[in-house]
Amino acid sequence: MALPTRAQLQALHRRLGIPADYPVHRLPWQREARALVGIGAAVDDGRPVRLAPRAARAWRKMCRAAERDGVHLLPLSGYRSVRRQARIIRAKLAAGESIIRILRLVAAPGCSEHHTGRAVDVGSPANLHLDAGFGRTREFRWLLRHGQSFGFSLSYSRNNHHGIGYEPWHWCWHDH
Repeated sequence: MALPTRAQLQALHRRLGIPADYPVHRLPWQREARALVGIGAAVDDGRPVRLAPRAARAWRKMCRAAERDGVHLLPLSGYRSVRRQARIIRAKLAAGESIIRILRLVAAPGCSEHHTGRAVDVGSPANLHLDAGFGRTREFRWLLRHGQSFGFSLSYSRNNHHGIGYEPWHWCWHDH
């Protein structure tokens, strides 16, 4: 499947009602991953979780280190296509949410770090949901202390400069 062009993404944004200046003022455009490998099944819904190969290697290494410390990092979501991102937004619009409210918690299609195959949503045995409760878990505290040494950083801390809501579960791998 061909990756969407910038013009196609802009047209999709118009159809969804996303403001034209969104990529400039919120999140930058992200390239969609071309190669992906599985890191397991999501523990909450059983869907396969895939990451870019180097991010997957870093994830596995980090999980082994966490396990040695008695911490269990559970993948909930990884790579997400532009098409899937659009479906998520359409579903929220159909449920009556405004696009402005949606964009406080969901990146516009073409702007999600999940497209890159480097972002992973993390859960724990005590919290299998994408909610702020993950920020109160041992796993979150472990990630804050050790995630960076494996190349993972928290993308959306409280009051982040992107204006995205606090997402303690969303971690992105950056080559280091």
